[in-house]
Amino acid sequence: MVVLLCQPVPLNAADWSQWRGPGRNNIVPDGESVPTEWSGSKNVLWRTNVPGRGHSSPTVAGDLIVLTSADKRSQAQAVIGFDRYTGDQKWITPINRGGLPKIHDKNTHASPTVATANGLFYATFCHHGKVEAVAVDEAGEVVWKQDVGPYRPKAFEYGYAASPTIYKNSLIVTASCDTSAWMKSLDLRTGRQLWQQQRPPVLNWASPIVAELAGREQLLISGGHMIAGYDPGSGRRIWSANCLTMATCGTCVWTDGIVIASGGYPDPETAAVAADGSGRVLWTNRVKCYEQSLLCHERYVYALADNGVAYCWNAWSGKEMWKKRLNGPVSASPLLAGGKIYVPDEKGTMFVFRASPEKFQAVARNRLGDESFATPAAADNVLYLRVAHGRRDERQEVLYAIAEP
Repeated sequence: MVVLLCQPVPLNAADWSQWRGPGRNNIVPDGESVPTEWSGSKNVLWRTNVPGRGHSSPTVAGDLIVLTSADKRSQAQAVIGFDRYTGDQKWITPINRGGLPKIHDKNTHASPTVATANGLFYATFCHHGKVEAVAVDEAGEVVWKQDVGPYRPKAFEYGYAASPTIYKNSLIVTASCDTSAWMKSLDLRTGRQLWQQQRPPVLNWASPIVAELAGREQLLISGGHMIAGYDPGSGRRIWSANCLTMATCGTCVWTDGIVIASGGYPDPETAAVAADGSGRVLWTNRVKCYEQSLLCHERYVYALADNGVAYCWNAWSGKEMWKKRLNGPVSASPLLAGGKIYVPDEKGTMFVFRASPEKFQAVARNRLGDESFATPAAADNVLYLRVAHGRRDERQEVLYAIAEP
């Protein structure tokens, strides 16, 4: 079902091309903004039903929005393309049927976010004890499929969640559990493996991300009791810092030669380290941002912890600038647009507040749906939200386009 509430104008469209967006930092480019207030009808450009269940965030490129989704009953996993300007479903491409592993109740069989480059969309799925990567074109046709590596956790059967990231001509994919842990690079055109790197064989769901730090490009990832930087072209580890905890889910953030990450099992910790190869841990605290990532802006770090408390820290010193209780639990990551931070809790309430270290400044609070696990995306002044209405057998996922009419 598609409901079109006002007429969009497809001009000068920007893209949101992968997990964490075009800047890899969950910050909407300067000059763009999105509404701060909405409801089921107010500032809704369109809404459309999404079949199945998934936590992947919207990927926006050209005329398309692409999501992954899965149906536990039919054991099916698929990639779905929607029209960017109307919300109409243009195609659905089945990728796998059967072999879905046991997962945590809060996870899905379609949690990694799609990445896109050069007219192809790249998705990763876990099934039959392995991680599979697939490339589909703008018509939804499969261009290649590749078994990337094994994934058969024993101690904690919570499922797979790490999103792939694109670096130049390659797709970087990772998976970590107690039986195998690896990070691999695949050729975007063919799926052929370019390099592989072993990771600590412990439970971890963090997504890799590429940043320019200390005068070079670095592939960053947390977890396994460390934060580490790798050469994204070869997979060689450049440095690592002993900190954090065993299992993390969030993606590293950075500013001015500092990398910051948070984790949650078995111990809560947020840590900042130097990215110069020294392995120096600059500061730590005991705040737990487990599933969600942090957000770094103008040398300050913003977070909404699992328990619903918002924080602002100085990125260099770790000094707490302010904290404010909002609501939890939280799984989605904060998004920055037009100087304001947008972050939903799991029950569908979106908190909007200013990205200011001076004090907490609330802007708006909006409720849409009954569940919100997918991180929001934004492109060309439109905010895209994947939420769910209803519970259990009545549950229906919906994709919303939020914009000023």
